[in-house]
Amino acid sequence: MAAEWTQDELLRYSRHFALPEFGRVGQERLRNSAVLVVGAGGLGCPLLMYLAAAGVGRIGIIDPDVVSLSNLHRQVLYNSQDLGRPKAEVAAQRLAALNPHVEFEVYIEAFLPENALELLSRYDIVADGADNFATRYLVNDACVLTGKINVYAALYRMEGQVAVFNYPLEGDRRSANYRDLYPDPPPPELVPNCEEGGVLGVLPGIIGAIQAAEVIKVLSGVGEPLVDKLLLWIWLHTGSN
Repeated sequence: MAAEWTQDELLRYSRHFALPEFGRVGQERLRNSAVLVVGAGGLGCPLLMYLAAAGVGRIGIIDPDVVSLSNLHRQVLYNSQDLGRPKAEVAAQRLAALNPHVEFEVYIEAFLPENALELLSRYDIVADGADNFATRYLVNDACVLTGKINVYAALYRMEGQVAVFNYPLEGDRRSANYRDLYPDPPPPELVPNCEEGGVLGVLPGIIGAIQAAEVIKVLSGVGEPLVDKLLLWIWLHTGSN
């Protein structure tokens, strides 16, 4: 039997309850769900904020990094007083203040072959906000092996993309996964990281919010996820500097 809604929850989620398409059924599905978020950086910050605010019952946060000054123009969960602190730890503290009804699990470590399958076994789906190809391919392959849905997002300078991979279809079939789109990682020397190539500060907020919407679609069963589709978002630039 589902737990009764508290008065705080009834008011907190009242706008969800008021949606005929979503209502208490959709909110109950969120409350009973568990999501592993890989990366608490530019994508992870808005993604985590909206998942926590929406009332996803249990959220795992895995990230080995600490907050640095160059993060703050885009990683809006953190502030100057957080410099040097683990991102996953700070994020969980801020998010718990945002919504005390959500359970947070913190992993101050990298997502690696040694821990990937065990971590995925604890969650319903994975939201991939990794900032490097090695982790991105590992998340994909672990999801394929464990049958987990991978809600993917990525950034490159002034562009972003979002997709839902490995989604269950009729019978035993699954939708496309990341390797169906990109079979092999590019050579490392051809792909600059954020420090080398730059990233527009507002872009992770836009893409991370879209990624959160896809996670909510999958968990609630409300809306049509980006299955076998790739959303591309490009900041059009026609002038010169």
